Amino acid sequence: MKKLVKLLLSLTVLFFLVSQTAMAQSYTMYGERMEKNYPTMAGEKLMNGIVNAATGWVELPKTIILTSQRDGAPYGLTVGLLTGLIHTVGRTVLGALDAATFFIPTTPVVSPPYIWQDFNKETTYG
Repeated sequence: MKKLVKLLLSLTVLFFLVSQTAMAQSYTMYGERMEKNYPTMAGEKLMNGIVNAATGWVELPKTIILTSQRDGAPYGLTVGLLTGLIHTVGRTVLGALDAATFFIPTTPVVSPPYIWQDFNKETTYG
C-alpha cells in the first residue's frame, strides 16, 4: 500500500512539473496566449478538480451570504442554506470527478471554475 501511495504521489508530481513546463511554453514572448496542448489542458483539469474537491465546502457560507444580501437574512438562512448544501455537494463531487478524469481534458462544468473567482456570482453548472 505504501508503494502504491508513493508511486501515485511521484506520478502526480511528475505530471505537475510536466504540465507547468508545457504551460510556460504555451506563452509567446509578448504575453500572447498560444493554443493549449494536451499536458497543459490535462494539468489544468487535474488542478481544478483537486481544488474544487477541497474547497467545495466554501459554497455553503458563500451561498448563504449572497442569498441574504439579495433577498434578506431569513431567506438566506433557510433557502440559502439548502441551496448552499446543494452547491457544496455539486462542486465537491464535480471536482473529484474532474480530478479522476483529468486525462480527458474538458472545460470546467462549474462556473466560476474556482470558488474565489467572481465570489459575488452565484455558482452555475453546465
